Amino acid sequence: MPNRYVGSGLFGRPLHSVLGGGKIADILLWKDKKLTSAIVAGFSMIWFLFEVVEYNLVTLLCHILIALMLILFVWHNAAGLITWRLPDIYDFEISDSTTRFIHYKLNLFLRIFFDISTGKDLRFFFVTIAGLWIMSTIGTFFTTVNLLYTTFVCLVTLPIMYERYEDEVDYLASKGSQDVKRLFNKLDSTVLNRIPRGPVKEKKHK
Repeated sequence: MPNRYVGSGLFGRPLHSVLGGGKIADILLWKDKKLTSAIVAGFSMIWFLFEVVEYNLVTLLCHILIALMLILFVWHNAAGLITWRLPDIYDFEISDSTTRFIHYKLNLFLRIFFDISTGKDLRFFFVTIAGLWIMSTIGTFFTTVNLLYTTFVCLVTLPIMYERYEDEVDYLASKGSQDVKRLFNKLDSTVLNRIPRGPVKEKKHK
């Protein structure tokens, strides 16, 4: 398979960079096949427990905690008899870098949501509204677990499929983008430009 790290493609830069360029990108692009396979197996097991076995969330969490407690108990008490390393609390703590990453991504989402909601770009505002409405309609046909699992499957399959068939997808996306631009130009000239908007207040510089 050709190396796509150097290409630009549909997004104007390498797909690995678009996905964050770190461990998450490696997982979504199956660069670390063992880790990605383990994550897929874990999510599939969770989906199986909830949708097929019909496990209750509270029951499942309690059983997981009981299993972890038993493992830690055996590990801690058997470490003195066998050449095992004692369990350390630092093995279970969330790192500061992970906390900062989640905090940064959450604030970034809030900023983007605020910019879209204030109507700075009317086209993108209406596209977002339409997208959310479509998602809400689709959500009525799935349970929450099925919807989350389907989204997860898309996340771990679509990027690698795009990487393999980048040229074909770029060609189809280019044609579709031209059609969408023509549609929006027509909508802009007939509807959006006629919507009255308040004056933009200039900031006073001290």
